Amino acid sequence: MQELLKKSAMEQSKALKNKEVSAVELTKASLERIKSIDEKLGAFNSLTEDTALETAKKVDEKISKGEELPLLAGVPLALKDNMNLIGSKTTASSKILENFVSPYNATVTEKLLQNLVPIVGKANLDEFAMGSSNENSAFKKVHNPWNLNKVPGGSSGGSAASVAACEATLALGSDTGGSIRLPASFCGIVGMKPTYGKVSRYGLIAFASSLDQIGPFTRTVEDAAALLEVISGHDPHDSTSLKLPIENYRISLNNDIKGMKIGVVKELVKEGLAPDVEKAMQNAIDTYKSLGAEVVEISLPNIGHSIGIYYILATAECSSNLARFDGVKYGHRTDNANNLLDMYCKTRAEGFGPEVKRRIMLGTYALSSGYYDAYYKKAQQMRRIVTEDFLKAFEQVDALIAPTCPNTAFDLGSKTEDPLAMYLTDIATIGANLAGIPAMSIPAGFDCDGMPIGLQIMSPQLSEAKLFNIAYKFEQSHDYYKQLANI
Repeated sequence: MQELLKKSAMEQSKALKNKEVSAVELTKASLERIKSIDEKLGAFNSLTEDTALETAKKVDEKISKGEELPLLAGVPLALKDNMNLIGSKTTASSKILENFVSPYNATVTEKLLQNLVPIVGKANLDEFAMGSSNENSAFKKVHNPWNLNKVPGGSSGGSAASVAACEATLALGSDTGGSIRLPASFCGIVGMKPTYGKVSRYGLIAFASSLDQIGPFTRTVEDAAALLEVISGHDPHDSTSLKLPIENYRISLNNDIKGMKIGVVKELVKEGLAPDVEKAMQNAIDTYKSLGAEVVEISLPNIGHSIGIYYILATAECSSNLARFDGVKYGHRTDNANNLLDMYCKTRAEGFGPEVKRRIMLGTYALSSGYYDAYYKKAQQMRRIVTEDFLKAFEQVDALIAPTCPNTAFDLGSKTEDPLAMYLTDIATIGANLAGIPAMSIPAGFDCDGMPIGLQIMSPQLSEAKLFNIAYKFEQSHDYYKQLANI
C-alpha cells in the first residue's frame, strides 16, 4: 500500500477502477502514513478521518455496482487549513481561530466531495497565509520532506509537504503572492495558480481578495490538470468568479510545441540566482529548444517593483479583511477585558501572531488619511503598469519562463529575524498575482545538496490548457518528477 501511495493520482484512480485496491484501503493507507511520519514533518493541523472514510466507502459502493466514477474519486487529498470543511476545525493556523469549527463547506470543498475525493486532513500553513517559509504557524513549523532542517516554503507549506512526502496524493493551496508555487519549488512537486476568478474563493479565509486564488498541488502535471478541472467553474457565491465553461485540460497535454515562442524573463535570471538554479534554468532553455520551441529573451521592465507593490496592496487588503476577527461573533475572545474597546484590543493582541500584526499595521498605515494617495493609490497605478508589461510580453511570446525562486529551500530559522530577506523570496512569483495570470512551478532539477529546484511557467489569462501542455512537455523530457523525498 505504501508503494501505491507513491503513484500518481491517475495511476491510483486506474488501480481503483481495476479493483486492485479499494478506496477505503487507499484512504486508510494515507491516514496511516500521516500518523507514522507527520510528527516530524508537521504538515497537518488536524485529520478528518471520518469524512475521508465515509467518502471512500461511497467510491467503493459505486465500483461494486459498476457505476462510472467521477474524476479523481477515491484519491486522498489534503485541504489547506484556510478552506472550510463542514464539521472540521478551520484555523488558518492562528490562535484566534484555534477552536473554530466550519459551519459550511467552501465551494472547492463541495466540488471535491461531489467528486468523491476523500479529504484526509487540514494542512498546516503560515498564519492567515502570511509567510514564505511556513514558520509562522501558531501551532508548529512545517519541515521540508527532502531535508527536515529546511523550510518547505510558504504559505501552503503543509499542503506541499504532504504531497511530497506521499501522505496525500493531492492537495489544495491558496496563492496570494506565490504561496502555491514557492512551496512546490522547495518540495519538488507541481504547484499551479490559475487565472484569477477561475476557481471560487467562497469559503476561503480571505487574506488579500484581489490576489488570492486556490490551486492544486500534485506530483505530476496531468494530476494538476485533473484537479483544476474538478475545482474550477463559476460560482454565484463569489462575485469575482468567471462565467466560463469547465475545460478538460488533459486532452491538450502532449500537443506539439514546435514553433511556439517561449520568453525567458531577463530581469529574473540576470542576477542573484544561486549557481545550481542558474544551471537548471539553462537546462530548461535547452530542453524547450530541443522540443522545437523558439526561446527568446523578454523584458518585464517593472517586475522589480512587484514586491513593493504587493506589500502595500496585500497588507492593505489584509488590514480590511482581518478587521472581522474581533472576538464578538466567533473565534478567540480575551478573558480579561474591562470594556468593549479593551476586548477588541486584547483579543487581537492575544490571537494574532507577530507577522500578521506586522502586516495589519503596514496595511492600516497605507490606507490611513494622508497616506492613501502616496501609498495605496500609487501601488494600484503601478500594478496596472506591471500588468501591461505582461500583456506586451504575451504579444510576442506564448509563455514566459523563469526560476520559481532565486534559491532552493533555506534552513529553518535562517530568515525569521529579517522580514525583508523573507519577503524577497517571492520576487519571481508575485508578478503573476498582480496580473491575474495563470502560473505554475514544476520540478526542474536538484542543487548540489539534493534539494529541489522549481521552474516557473506563466501564460496569458485563461490559457491554462496551453500552460499545462508546455509544462507537461518539459516534465516528460526528464525524470525529476519521479524522484521522491526519502522520509
